[in-house]
Amino acid sequence: PPSGHHQHHPQYNFQQNCVKRHPTHPPASPNNHTHHPGRRKSDNKASTYGMNYLLSNYGNYVSSGTGTPWKTRKYSPGVDGLHEEVVDFYNFMSPRPEEAAMRKEVVDRIETVIKELWPTADVQIFGSFSTGLYLPTSDIDLVVFGKWECPPLQQLEQALRKHNVAEPFSIKVLDKATVPIIKLTDQETEVKVDISFNVETGVKAAFFIKDYTRRYPVLPYMIFVLKQFLLQRDLNEVFTGGISSYSLILMVISFLQLHPRIDASNPNINLGILLIEFFELYGRHFNYLKTGIRVKNGGAYMAKEDMMKVMTNGYRPSMLCIEDPLMPGNDVGRSSYGAMQVQQVFDYAYIVLSHAMSPLARSYPNKDIDSALGRIIKVTQEVIDYREWIMTKWGGRHLARMESQGKSSVCNLCLPC
Repeated sequence: PPSGHHQHHPQYNFQQNCVKRHPTHPPASPNNHTHHPGRRKSDNKASTYGMNYLLSNYGNYVSSGTGTPWKTRKYSPGVDGLHEEVVDFYNFMSPRPEEAAMRKEVVDRIETVIKELWPTADVQIFGSFSTGLYLPTSDIDLVVFGKWECPPLQQLEQALRKHNVAEPFSIKVLDKATVPIIKLTDQETEVKVDISFNVETGVKAAFFIKDYTRRYPVLPYMIFVLKQFLLQRDLNEVFTGGISSYSLILMVISFLQLHPRIDASNPNINLGILLIEFFELYGRHFNYLKTGIRVKNGGAYMAKEDMMKVMTNGYRPSMLCIEDPLMPGNDVGRSSYGAMQVQQVFDYAYIVLSHAMSPLARSYPNKDIDSALGRIIKVTQEVIDYREWIMTKWGGRHLARMESQGKSSVCNLCLPC
C-alpha cells in the first residue's frame, strides 16, 4: 500500500472560472445525511440514517463496537495518521475470497437461467464486481449479449420467477429507463443484481477504470472511502438523489489528473492529504454552474457552453457535467439531480476532517479508540454481521471445493480481467 509522506498543504490555486470567488455554504447539519422517503432503511445495510455519529457521541453508536472496525491500532498525529487509517480501511473493506466466491455463485445461478432460455447468449460482468472496487453490499452488474429485436426483459423476468432465483417482490423491470434493466435481489445471498441487454458501454467502462487503477495506484484507496461515505448517506445511486459510481470515479480521476502539486502516478502519496483536498475541491471550490469535467487526453476543465456544442440529443449540460470519455457526446452526470446534496456532504467532510487534523484536535478529550476517518464514515453492525455470515458459509464451501480439487491453499477467486 502507498506509504505516505507528510507534505505541505497549501490551498488549491485553480483558474478563476473553476473557482467560486466567494463560496457560500449551507450550514453543515450534524449528520449531513439526506434520506430518500421512498426507500426503506432495510434496503441499505450500510445506511447510517437516524444514527447519531456526532463527535461527542461515539458511545451511542451501535450495540457493539464503535462503527470503526478497521481501526485496530493507534495512528500517527495529523495527516500521516489519516493516511494510515485510509490504508487500514481499504484493507478491511476490500473483497475477501469468500465474498468473491459468493458473488460468483450468484452470477452462475443467473447465467444458468439465461443459457436455458438462450443457449448462445453471452453473459458478461461489468461494474464494480469486474473492477474489484466493490463494497460488501454493492450490486452486481450483468449484461447479456444476443440477437433480439428489443431487450427480452419480460421473458427473462418470468424465467427468473419460475426458478425462484430472486426474492419474489424484488424483481423489477425498468423498461422505460435510458438503459432498460431488470433489477432483482438474489434469494440466497441478498445480493442485488442489475441485468441489461446488448449494452457494450458498461464492459468498456470497466476496462477503462482498470486501466486507471494501474496508472494511479492511489485510486482504489480513495474510491473505497468515497463509495462508503456516499453509500451510508444513500447518495450512491442516481435514483436516490445521489451520483453514480461511474461519476464518482471520473471525479476522482479528474482530481488526480489536474492536481497542481502531486504526481498521482506516485504510489507514495499521502492519502490523508488527497482525501481532504478532494473534499475541498468538490465541496468548496469547483464551480458546478459553469464548469464541466473532461477526463480524456490527460484531463481538462471545460466551459459548459463549449461542452454543449458536442452534446448529443440536444441535452443541455447538467449541474454535474462530466464528459463520458468513452462516448464524448454523453454527459455521465446528466441524471444526477442530487449533485448539490453531494457537494454539501463533501463540504461537510472537508470541515470535519480539517478540524480533526488541526493540532487543537489533539487537545480534545479523545479516547484511543476514536478515529479521524470515523468522524465521517461508520460501518454498521448489520454490514459486519453480513460479512461474518458470508465468511462462515462460503469459507467452508470454498475450502471444501479447493480440497476436492487437490489444492492446499485457498486461491483468490479470479475476477474477469
